[in-house]
Amino acid sequence: MRWSEGRRSDNVVDARGRGIPIVGGGIGMAVLALVVYLMGGDPTVILNSGGQGQPAPTDAGAPANSGAPGAPAQDQMSQFVSVVLADTEDTWQSIFKQKFGRDYEDPKLVLFTGAVQSACGIAQSAMGPFYCPNDHAVYIDLAFYRELKDRFGAPGDFAQAYVIAHEVGHHVQNLLGISDKVQAAQQRSDKAGANALSVRLELQADCYAGVWGNHAQRERNLLEPGDVDEALNAASAIGDDKMQKAARGYVVPESFTHGSSAQRQQWFRRGFESGKLEACDTFASGNTRAAY
Repeated sequence: MRWSEGRRSDNVVDARGRGIPIVGGGIGMAVLALVVYLMGGDPTVILNSGGQGQPAPTDAGAPANSGAPGAPAQDQMSQFVSVVLADTEDTWQSIFKQKFGRDYEDPKLVLFTGAVQSACGIAQSAMGPFYCPNDHAVYIDLAFYRELKDRFGAPGDFAQAYVIAHEVGHHVQNLLGISDKVQAAQQRSDKAGANALSVRLELQADCYAGVWGNHAQRERNLLEPGDVDEALNAASAIGDDKMQKAARGYVVPESFTHGSSAQRQQWFRRGFESGKLEACDTFASGNTRAAY
């Protein structure tokens, strides 16, 4: 990616070193929790528990939504995510203006280590990156990128950018009311139906990530040869089927919550090739129960 000269976002909150220490567990537990998350675990279920079934204390750590964002440390990775976030801001601001005639509300991006308080509860690095709709913030421990490269075989800066763009895609869904509609439909469904709706929501976020990639390249020439392949490789690496196969030795499609590797690649590619939100209707009848 040609990112070094890009605009930096003002919406990065650097909470590294100000988080909540995690007692016990170690790297083995962290990796296990990360695998559970990537296999489709809902982070808010765990986050809201706050430990021992109690709500997380509101004064623990550094709240991510406590006013003006902190200045990110001047290390390369924090600069990188700041540029990626800024580019998503430019893309979605333009789309919202043109398509909906309204302003796009920028999300926050919270960098943390170990754990930090979020409006959805305690955010732990073992959960992997996630979006909290309650405070309109994306949370990421940058150590995740090392896991993405070393454990899941998905290296590259555009693979890392895809992760952020996917979570920002959930923010877009939240702003457009899609997330609320899905949640309401899930409450009326059985477990299999709720899982299927979750898959559609996640695949749409993948497609939205592709839409951002299209605009980043077409309008700002941000991509280099091989970047799209990096994103597709990352999408494949965290597909439900691949994760389940690695963890269990077999695949249970009915339990998918994020989509198969092929599906995730397909929808990212669709968004990237079209650059249009209309291409990302994963809820259309013709897109129901796509092949696993």
